[in-house]
Amino acid sequence: MLDRLENALDAARRERRTAVIPYVTVGFPTLEDTLAIVPAIERAGADVIELGVPYSDPLADGPTIQAASHRALQGGMSIRGCLDAARSLRQAGVGVPLIFMGYYNPILQYGPAAYAADCADAGVDALLVPDLPPDEAGELRDALQQRGLGLVSMLAPTSTDERVALGCAASSGFVYCVSVTGVTGSRNNLPDDLPGFVERVRRHTSLPVAVGFGVSERLHVERVGAVADAAAVGSALIEAIGSAPPGEAASRAAAFIGGLARPFR
Repeated sequence: MLDRLENALDAARRERRTAVIPYVTVGFPTLEDTLAIVPAIERAGADVIELGVPYSDPLADGPTIQAASHRALQGGMSIRGCLDAARSLRQAGVGVPLIFMGYYNPILQYGPAAYAADCADAGVDALLVPDLPPDEAGELRDALQQRGLGLVSMLAPTSTDERVALGCAASSGFVYCVSVTGVTGSRNNLPDDLPGFVERVRRHTSLPVAVGFGVSERLHVERVGAVADAAAVGSALIEAIGSAPPGEAASRAAAFIGGLARPFR
């Protein structure tokens, strides 16, 4: 529920540390791996975990996450499979907030009200929907609010002040700042104008601010933490998982996230 997400980020703020938000594609490399990876990265220090709902035509995902989603879909993963995975993780004792990151077409086909109800039942706390503008998200937002779930807005460096204000007003839990124009993917450096972008967003909200897209190493988390509240890490983690020998995906993922989170605890 939304309060679980808010409490996790508030705790990080009180402890004056940067929250770490890893992204895991559900069903990559296999569903069994996902069910092992999520508890492992929770123990390693993840504050919030994004569960990527695989989709065949992603808008914001770069080659690494596209390939992971393709493999998950080939393995039979579906939106119902993702709900079942979240439910299984909760039953196994996972306590960190879980955010479904996925695209709107499958949600529309499922039915926003039914999707919100099933997400709540499965233990999901909030949604990130990259291709759903905040001024067109009313139906889904209302359905989620009725179930106690949040809808997190994503903002880009190219967002006008008007769009920033709109996105901040519509967001719940936190605001997600996309660090670069373009798609997800590991990068050597974060953009020089990141502090100015985050400051522009902060003028319109008191919610925690997370930065993602391109965050791939401890130095990046440090730089994000100097201006924002949380760092979201996706492609670099997926690369670590994808390069792991069979049976070692969870331990590799935990080692990677531990290297980002533990120095700040």
